[in-house]
Amino acid sequence: MTDAVRNVGGWMFDRVMAGWDVTVLISGAEDVRPLQILGANVLELERSLGSQGHGPMPHAIAVSGDLFEADARVRRGVLDALEHGTAEVLVWGDNCPVELDARIGSVQHRLSVAARAFKAQALTAAAISAPALGGTEVFRGGVPLTQLASVRDLVPIG
Repeated sequence: MTDAVRNVGGWMFDRVMAGWDVTVLISGAEDVRPLQILGANVLELERSLGSQGHGPMPHAIAVSGDLFEADARVRRGVLDALEHGTAEVLVWGDNCPVELDARIGSVQHRLSVAARAFKAQALTAAAISAPALGGTEVFRGGVPLTQLASVRDLVPIG
């Protein structure tokens, strides 16, 4: 949860404000208030991945590179979304998983003024001491060609 708030909290908030339904899957009994401040719905990872029922398919998936490498179910879901072009994929963290490196490039999201304010509140609620908030969040991302025209909040870097 803290990793998501720190790395993609502003992006999540801006997506919520743009009318997206944002759901974050967390592991364990974490305090969900920081994610609620950002406007995200919260579900438990194990129960969601283990359920037989399928809800709506996501149009975007944001995942920690560490979680991608550690959980085969998450890895399969992300790779499936990339292979079939069904969802925009964002990966944050210090290292991009080798399986994704050639398939996604560096992108940034410019945070709205409101996103910076709400992310600052979410970081405080999560007791995360962070340096001053910048105006952008940077991660690795890939967008299916069918969605390219509709995704305008991510800008390629370099």
